[in-house]
Amino acid sequence: MRNISTVAQGTLTQEPEARIERSGDEVSALLSGHWTAEHSGKIETLAKELTEEGGEHRLIIDLSGVKRLDTLGAWVLDRTRHEVGSRNMAADFVNASPEQQILLNEVAYRGFQEQKPKKQSRFVDFLVDVGRTVSDAWKDLVSGTAFLGELLMALLRVILNPRRFRFPAVVHQLEQVAYRGVPIIVLISFLVGCIVSQQGIFQLVRFGATPFVVDLIGILILRELAVLLTSIMVAGRSGSAFTAEIGSMKMREEIDALRVMGLDPMEVLIVPRILALLIGLPLLTFISSIAALAGGALTGLVYGGISLDVFLSRLQAAVSLNTFLVGLIKAPFMALVIGIIATLEGLAVEGSAESLGRRVTSSVVKSIFMVIVLDGLFAMFFAAIKY
Repeated sequence: MRNISTVAQGTLTQEPEARIERSGDEVSALLSGHWTAEHSGKIETLAKELTEEGGEHRLIIDLSGVKRLDTLGAWVLDRTRHEVGSRNMAADFVNASPEQQILLNEVAYRGFQEQKPKKQSRFVDFLVDVGRTVSDAWKDLVSGTAFLGELLMALLRVILNPRRFRFPAVVHQLEQVAYRGVPIIVLISFLVGCIVSQQGIFQLVRFGATPFVVDLIGILILRELAVLLTSIMVAGRSGSAFTAEIGSMKMREEIDALRVMGLDPMEVLIVPRILALLIGLPLLTFISSIAALAGGALTGLVYGGISLDVFLSRLQAAVSLNTFLVGLIKAPFMALVIGIIATLEGLAVEGSAESLGRRVTSSVVKSIFMVIVLDGLFAMFFAAIKY
């Protein structure tokens, strides 16, 4: 038997102490004193010595002499047990009071974060990060495809059994997505239309082709800018809200409660939100187009002297029906992508506020990125079919 702790006289009942006893292939550590945060330095020293004392034997940590144990002490002891166990040696707690056992169980339940390995080469680490990003992107694509399948099955169940359709929820989400989003969409689109018109006039006036700014505004806004601006705004406004709402429900275990009640979270939470996006985004795109054209017309009148009659006549000559339909065709697909990403990220939230914030940020970034990628794919597709 030997004592691996040196304590001052008069503090024996307070400072932590560990006494080692060997019996055959077992090593017993008899702990005593206060294993609390105020003795953190001493506790770390003892924990290190206990890890070394484990050797090749079984380590038994006896808590019968511990008078006080707080979260820090329990965490250090549980970490010591993990470190000894990582060397394929058994380590167990014995003679713990019920209160101490509860604290140890709670600490063990939380687990330990793996320490990040030290970086050896910046170039290698860069390649590792790139590979991990590509792998994560592939996983996101697979999970998104699987989620789309679940969504289609839920829609099919709702179609086959209309009583399962939650019309009030769809109307509520449509109000949040479309109706309350009209002011910001109109304002942004109007200002962008003004800016595009102004810059177009400044460049075309040098060639005496100022009226052609109407062609530029009409085609650019109706085919690209209106749906792109609307989708980005909806992704930042409604997509983030969907992720935060579903994530908060996931943290409070409300989604599990829905399953216990016999309700399908896909039908209750996901379908109404995505249907609202599928209906609301094309409507907002149309409103955005009108607002942007109005801004372009006003700027053309102020800077280019283009009257409203001339603007409308040139716009009618420059824009055909397919130009208008291109933007509307893109809108439902962008709405579907935004809805899938937002709800999927919400369902992936874990039990912490940090996880919720990280998922909301990821939802907005991924949605905007995919909207731009999808717009580029549609641009190539329509150019290939000459539409």
